[in-house]
Amino acid sequence: MFTGIIEAKGEIQSLAPRGGDVALTVLTGALDLSDVQLGDSIAVNGVCLTVTSLPGRGFTADVSGETLALTSLGALKAGSVVNLEKALTPTTRLGGHLVSGHVDGVGTVRSLRPDARSTRIDIEAPAALARYIAQKGSITVDGISLTVNSVSGAVFSLNIIPHTQDMTTIGTWQAGTRVNLEVDIIARYLERLLLGERAAEPGAGEGLSMAFLAEHGFLKR
Repeated sequence: MFTGIIEAKGEIQSLAPRGGDVALTVLTGALDLSDVQLGDSIAVNGVCLTVTSLPGRGFTADVSGETLALTSLGALKAGSVVNLEKALTPTTRLGGHLVSGHVDGVGTVRSLRPDARSTRIDIEAPAALARYIAQKGSITVDGISLTVNSVSGAVFSLNIIPHTQDMTTIGTWQAGTRVNLEVDIIARYLERLLLGERAAEPGAGEGLSMAFLAEHGFLKR
């Protein structure tokens, strides 16, 4: 588990193909690796990866073909800057929100515009994730815990303060940038709980529908 509070920016040193997967080596910069061991988890742009080696100034992790296809990691190249966060411990401050490091989908930055000293950013999420995104709710974008300012359909708006922009990769974003999204884990569990006994039925994993909510009294007819 993670908090979505980025600890350092790293740089991709290499991506080595290995039988359909990739061995990803990351130079970790200011990230303290003194307490990291083989098998530990580190989030790279919000994707939970397992450390397979520690070659001095960074770490290497194996990235599966599925992860490459379902996240933005497949677009990385040597020199790409990434957000890094080590897995939380029982004594870690929970400054963001609970983040699993399991990406739900890839969104697209639609616009960036100044808003006083901050930057207002609009991101379009995949349609299937829209129901999990709520105004003033939490969302993880490229591993960063952020608050949704407003939402319209599948497009949500963020207000990024200068500190967050400086400490993360947000300063490199532009219209068209693809970003990893992880919705609030509580929203996913709540959806599953609302299914009740129907959760055991085939196809129930496709989520709630307006008809289901109305049938079970959650909506007024």
